[in-house]
Amino acid sequence: MTIKIIMDTDPGIDDAAALTMALNDPEIDVKLITSVAGNVTVDKTTKNALKIVRFFNKKVPVAAGAKQPLIKEFEDAARIHGESGMPGYDFPEDLPKPLNMTAVEALRKTIMESDEKITLVPTGSFTNIALLFSEYPEVKDHIERIVAMGGSLGKGNMTSAAEFNVFTDPDAARIMYNSGIPITMVGLDITMKALLTPDSLSKLEHLNEAGKMLHDIAIHDGDNSLNGIAMHDVNTIFYLLHPEAIKTEKMWIDIVTDGPAIGETVGDIRGAYHDGKTNANVCVDIDAEAFNKWFLDEVSKINM
Repeated sequence: MTIKIIMDTDPGIDDAAALTMALNDPEIDVKLITSVAGNVTVDKTTKNALKIVRFFNKKVPVAAGAKQPLIKEFEDAARIHGESGMPGYDFPEDLPKPLNMTAVEALRKTIMESDEKITLVPTGSFTNIALLFSEYPEVKDHIERIVAMGGSLGKGNMTSAAEFNVFTDPDAARIMYNSGIPITMVGLDITMKALLTPDSLSKLEHLNEAGKMLHDIAIHDGDNSLNGIAMHDVNTIFYLLHPEAIKTEKMWIDIVTDGPAIGETVGDIRGAYHDGKTNANVCVDIDAEAFNKWFLDEVSKINM
């Protein structure tokens, strides 16, 4: 049985790696890719999604989404991902066209026409998801779960409190977390542990052309250290395929939407404030060695 997913994304270097894994693993069936403003502007994230689809010669439709957050002023992460969002590799220029409909319309159509429930995998800001739930609440009954990259139970990477995806559109994040749909929060608590190590990176470029592409864009990622590069969004795909390698805890997640802690994901870790109710399955630990091995194995299997 394959896992039918929709990727809602803002490529972005690590988003490109997540798309690479999702598009090429036989256990995952990507039905749709929707873009959103986040790491760079939505025109660039749309183009980058199309570049990845074209690079792997896949026939997955791409729909352009929200240009800005619901309320908050837009602030990108070009300082981390470069002006284009995916620098360092010469992608084909003969790109397919995006769908002639908005991301929200494409999401609704794909979800409602599917013969089984869909898993949503948002790896950018959650604006498209919030708009979908607000305009077409009927889709909720047709969604299996949401596996979302974003948030942190501790330190943020955009501010001391907030992770970037949630910070970008905290009002959208609040709508998503209050949707009633089962959510797995794949946040900094594991993505900053499962770094792509320097050893893995050095091996990556010699695997095949897909590995060279990922290597060449990854080395331009500003989110790196001597210990490795954070491949945040890839952890969503790793979780879908290998949940046994990730420890999770159920808790209620609240989203701060204003003030100095805007974008913070506040976990009720003691179960003290919501009558014991939970709205998220939060990833809290990961087998980083298994993640690195899987990353290289996945790429090595890609035939182009």
